[in-house]
Amino acid sequence: MSTPTESSSAPALRLEPVTPQNIDAALELKVRPDQEHLVAPVARSLAEAYAYGGTAWPRLVYDGERLVGFVMAFFDVVFQPGDQPLAGLWRLNIAADTQGRGYGRFAVEQVAAEIRRRGGTRVCVTYVPGEGGPAGFYARLGFRPTGGFSGEQAIAELELG
Repeated sequence: MSTPTESSSAPALRLEPVTPQNIDAALELKVRPDQEHLVAPVARSLAEAYAYGGTAWPRLVYDGERLVGFVMAFFDVVFQPGDQPLAGLWRLNIAADTQGRGYGRFAVEQVAAEIRRRGGTRVCVTYVPGEGGPAGFYARLGFRPTGGFSGEQAIAELELG
């Protein structure tokens, strides 16, 4: 697996807010067909970001001028009554033709950095468990299953050190 590099000849990876100038490209972003049942499309994510206001943090992932993904974090969400508010990764869509190049890892690392910047000490993620799902990806990044569920999605956490 090749990973993105930062050098004088290659632009750095970055996250950008969704704007009127890039929303059409964001809405065109598609995961592989075999992954469509695992993650909501960007259009749904943006509708949820609008509905949930300050809780949602939607961003586009760029490699130079090329849009390669979409990530959305959440802040101050309580899954169960009495729990502490959590922050984490709500949605991750990496374009079908750009997967396996480190863009998903970069996006998750940027979400973790934003959570840390806001004073958080852990990152939560929910995902569809089972064959073909992203459990292995998150495990390789250090996430550990909690044994809990949000609806039918498994919950995993990453402690920020």
